Amino acid sequence: MPAVSKGDGMRGLAVFISDIRNCKSKEAEIKRINKELANIRSKFKGDKALDGYSKKKYVCKLLFIFLLGHDIDFGHMEAVNLLSSNKYTEKQIGYLFISVLVNSNSELIRLINNAIKNDLSSRNPTFMCLALHCIANVGSREMAEAFASEIPRILVAGDTMDSVKQSAALCLLRLYKTSPDLVLMGEWTSRVVHLLNDQHMGVVTAAISLITCLSQKNPDEFKTCVSLAVSRLSRIVSSASTDLQDYTYYFVPAPWLSCKLLRLLQCYPPPEDGAVKGRLVECLETILNKAQEPPKSKKVQHSNAKNAILFEAISLIIHYDSEPNLLVRACNQLGQFLQHRETNLRYLALESMCTLASSEFSHEAVKTHIETVINALKTERDVSVRQRAADLLYAMCDRSNAKQIVAEMLSYLETADYSIREEMVLKVAILAEKYAVDYSWYVDTILNLIRIAGDYVSEEVWYRVIQIVINRDDVQGYAAKTVFEALQAPACHENMVKVGGYILGEFGNLIAGDPRSSPLVQFNLLHSKFHLCSVPTRALLLSAYIKFINLFPETKATIQEVLRCDSQIRNSDVELQQRAVEYLKLSSIASTDVLATVLEEMPPFPERESSILAKLKKKKGPGAVSVTELEDNKREGGELNGGGDRGPDTAAMAASNASTPSPSADLLGIRSAAPVGAPPASTGSLLVDVFSEAGPAAPSAAVNDDGFLRFVCKNNGVLFENQLLQIGIKSEYRQNLGRMYLFYGNKTSVQFASFTTTVSCPGDLQSHILFVPLCSETKPSNRITQWKAITSSLSP
Repeated sequence: MPAVSKGDGMRGLAVFISDIRNCKSKEAEIKRINKELANIRSKFKGDKALDGYSKKKYVCKLLFIFLLGHDIDFGHMEAVNLLSSNKYTEKQIGYLFISVLVNSNSELIRLINNAIKNDLSSRNPTFMCLALHCIANVGSREMAEAFASEIPRILVAGDTMDSVKQSAALCLLRLYKTSPDLVLMGEWTSRVVHLLNDQHMGVVTAAISLITCLSQKNPDEFKTCVSLAVSRLSRIVSSASTDLQDYTYYFVPAPWLSCKLLRLLQCYPPPEDGAVKGRLVECLETILNKAQEPPKSKKVQHSNAKNAILFEAISLIIHYDSEPNLLVRACNQLGQFLQHRETNLRYLALESMCTLASSEFSHEAVKTHIETVINALKTERDVSVRQRAADLLYAMCDRSNAKQIVAEMLSYLETADYSIREEMVLKVAILAEKYAVDYSWYVDTILNLIRIAGDYVSEEVWYRVIQIVINRDDVQGYAAKTVFEALQAPACHENMVKVGGYILGEFGNLIAGDPRSSPLVQFNLLHSKFHLCSVPTRALLLSAYIKFINLFPETKATIQEVLRCDSQIRNSDVELQQRAVEYLKLSSIASTDVLATVLEEMPPFPERESSILAKLKKKKGPGAVSVTELEDNKREGGELNGGGDRGPDTAAMAASNASTPSPSADLLGIRSAAPVGAPPASTGSLLVDVFSEAGPAAPSAAVNDDGFLRFVCKNNGVLFENQLLQIGIKSEYRQNLGRMYLFYGNKTSVQFASFTTTVSCPGDLQSHILFVPLCSETKPSNRITQWKAITSSLSP
């Protein structure tokens, strides 16, 4: 049995703990605990009143039993009674029991609050501290309501002892975090701020935690703290370790307070007062200078304290982003940590440099460390450090080093940890698109990406490469040739098949002149992958086959034979069966001109934000560098991808925070109100579906006599609208051909009866227009209830 100190006074508790430790089994422990609980219960219910010592001892035993994982359903009243004792040890045990076991909804909370009020008004600093600790530990709303107005008064009172002020500041911080609406500083604001000038460093340290939290929610009310924080920081930074002896930690004066002051200053912009700003800059320079000095101790505690202040100072420099000299010095200081033997320092250095890379003042300084960062990406054993290295490469990338960084990231991707591969793929895809001046390099990069990490290439990535190829005439032939060669590999990822099917279906004619890539060779190559693919990919390939019939009439018989086989027209999957039947019929009955019209080349896609970037934003965790911040700060003033007439440029640079719908809603991740077609993502169709949207969002505009004029510059919108009916139009024009849909929306709560529509055409226009009614049902409150397609074939 362990020895019991003479001043302990609770030998029975020590004996009980020793018995529990000596139990040989769980059953023996439970038996001993039950025996003790029965004894305690009998003592509490006995006729003989227990003295304070006995209550304290038994309450301590209950607390120990609870900490062992057993439920305690009695003894709470005895603990509350201990709060009225004048002995410190008894009151301490009572508060400890309440802090651990009493629920905030307990019926005893009112009695506890009364006991706490008595201790707070007693002016006994020890009892006041115990009461404040209990309030902070429980932190219930009831306690906030009872004491939120009392604690600020104690905090700023001139006769309150320093130890009580510390407890009051931290207690108020706890209540503010749990019930911010109840903690109203009001008249106490200026007096709380001036605690930063308190002579006692412990009070300043506690007060600054409270002020920092309050400043984050109400910065204007506490903006006067900036000058006081700079003044206090200046005194600490310029002092020697002997000046603050009680608060010096391994030759570093007040490291915790220094870090908190620097963190508080990050809640505000740079000081407007020139004197205050100059003093702060001087403090930051002193911190950077001290970091270069030889260490005063070889112990790790000294370097930890010193580096903690340094990193907070660098964070403040980055936050201000207004001092080029400090930013470059910070970058050089961090560069020294990139090869430090401490893993944590390397991680923090990489993380801070990610943010520095987004500053125009320090971007070039960060780029000088590219070889070190690449080496870290290849050799670091800790996956989190490798991920930060990849983040930094992404952040420091620009036109001058894009090809080198993308090549290194692709090389690393082959052996990268599985947890970061998808994010790496997104970053490579974004960088390749963002800095692609030579689009053949972009195509090669994305195809290599699919080959190396095909399983991690999301739909957004291959949608995007197709969009860019379609929008760039100069790369279409090269893309067709490259995917054709990539598909010849024995093992080909399904995403490669998707890209190959799409591009060859659109631009296979550009390489058909070479006997090695003749139309039949292209078809056989694609069809050799057909049976290894999933249903959506097979659907896409069937669409590619019908495109082939339009591009290469000589392949018609071969493709029709494939479509006619039982495995297609009687497929168990209804989508594949429907495509096979419809494509077979279309190729059999449609004339060459009709087939060319229906299966014409995809139109250029509008320039919108890349959905790859939107997905990368979603993947970034709370501890990572903001992708939006990096993109906003990395803008170089020019178009993405080196500009061009039809390039999908500004997409990846937009960095918009708008939410991006799922890929199934938009094939290539482009958000456009214009009815430019895109294949349905659910089936991967290559056919243009210009009317795939249900209809445009109708503006809540009244009838406008000039409504027709709005369609001079746009192809879709609301033509007419009143309280009963809405008429919208959706159209597409290509050269001398046009296609138009009219839709009628029932805005009432009842169904229209005998609803009919007529379209009158003046003069000879009637002979050039074909009317096709699609639907005639007008259900209540149905916005798109009747469609009428109009196909125009006017002569030029």
